[in-house]
Amino acid sequence: MKQVVTCQEMKFCDSYTIERMGVPSCVLMERAALKVVEELEKRFAGEYKKQKILCVCGSGNNGGDGVAIARILHQHGCQSTIYLAGNPDHRTEEMQRQCQIAANYQVPVVNNLHSEEYTTIVDAIFGVGLTREIKGEYRDLIAELNEMSGWKVAVDLPSGVDGDTGAELGIAFHADLTVTFAFRKAGLCLYPGRKLAGQVIVADVGIYREDGAEPKLFSMEKSDLRELPEKEADGNKGTFGKILAVAGSSGMCGAAFLSASGAFATGVGMVKIVTPEENRIPLQTMLPEAMISCTDDLEKDFDWCDVLVIGPGIGMTVKAADKVQFFLKKAKQEKKPVVLDADGLNLLAENPKWKNYLDSHVILTPHMGEMSRLTGKSIRELKSDRAGAARALAAETGAVCVLKDACTVTAAPDGRAWISLSGNAGMATAGSGDVLSGVLAGMQAMYPETPVEEKDTGFYAALGVLLHGAGGDQAAVRKGMAGMKAGDIACGVAEILKEQQNF
Repeated sequence: MKQVVTCQEMKFCDSYTIERMGVPSCVLMERAALKVVEELEKRFAGEYKKQKILCVCGSGNNGGDGVAIARILHQHGCQSTIYLAGNPDHRTEEMQRQCQIAANYQVPVVNNLHSEEYTTIVDAIFGVGLTREIKGEYRDLIAELNEMSGWKVAVDLPSGVDGDTGAELGIAFHADLTVTFAFRKAGLCLYPGRKLAGQVIVADVGIYREDGAEPKLFSMEKSDLRELPEKEADGNKGTFGKILAVAGSSGMCGAAFLSASGAFATGVGMVKIVTPEENRIPLQTMLPEAMISCTDDLEKDFDWCDVLVIGPGIGMTVKAADKVQFFLKKAKQEKKPVVLDADGLNLLAENPKWKNYLDSHVILTPHMGEMSRLTGKSIRELKSDRAGAARALAAETGAVCVLKDACTVTAAPDGRAWISLSGNAGMATAGSGDVLSGVLAGMQAMYPETPVEEKDTGFYAALGVLLHGAGGDQAAVRKGMAGMKAGDIACGVAEILKEQQNF
């Protein structure tokens, strides 16, 4: 698990390192430039003289990084050139110092972007903290750079990407590689910034958080799956967790099947599906491993399970609403983990008083449309600050919020949030969210004897999102993004867990 920072947090870390720890800013700038050069030279493979590098530098400290990069490459034998953008009178002290050093080393400066063809273009125009829309000469400049041939590298953040939200501020540099410093910025995790950044390398330049400062934003990595427990050799199907999926409506059993499949893929011992009688035979045929309950003895079904999934394909009828309310109310009383998904969320939006049944034992899994109905905010507004929206709902309800999108954000009521970096466009297919609901339940069922108040529900929800995305990536390898289906994601989840456990 890696820390992710906002622009404000990054500025604080910079200031802390310089002012409190006494590391001069020029030293940090030199380290940053060296890290970018290191990544560039990996691609050059020793053929320095063939390289023609254009470093486009703004008037701030990001521009100073770019000038230092050009100078170091020049010293290493590359044909590096500096293009200075912006008003010279607005240059920071560090930028002015770097320009003087580059002049001392006779690094060429050009006024024409198209004086020759370049093999590499380095963007050092704007750094972290840009919030205004790019217009005028800077807009024209970035548009020209995007049209130019050559490998494109961004320093810390592609110019024009909002470092907090990933939004494109009018126009943005299209990078093949972004070398960012100290921590990954939130805008490099969220679309469209994540796409505009290309490959992202996080370079250690000696900037750290203040001792005792608690990070609140994270990204999960595949190695975090090692946190999952191994199956005990002397365990049985009961000790590996029992999940109750309250899912499916009359004649509609696909969502129930996919949710149960996602749960089984995580290694749970037993899954029971509460569904209308019409779905019994299809579900028993498609998934004979699952138990099917078509009675109205909801109390018995509730007592049987360790974790509930409520909502996939359940419909919006009065009977469905009564069923959802019963299980939500009972789960609140017994503090039993719940994943509330799909129509369960839509029914919650229609019955706002049900929020009284929510607490830290519940995971809400809205996509943007469902989130809009729950909060009354437009999808455009929600996408402008995904992490903020997820945190707000978690704080309001006391539940964990898994806000599903191309980049899913998981937020806990205590303010922590995790941004998912796994997954791919092929997962935008019917039933993908149903599989996720089962995977999330599987994560919560791995410790059936642990009281819910002792579980870190948010962390394991984020881990479930990571696993689901990794399963989708595995499915894309086997089937391709165009041809993969939701069921392939569940199979991919099982394959990922097999890899992690070295079987």
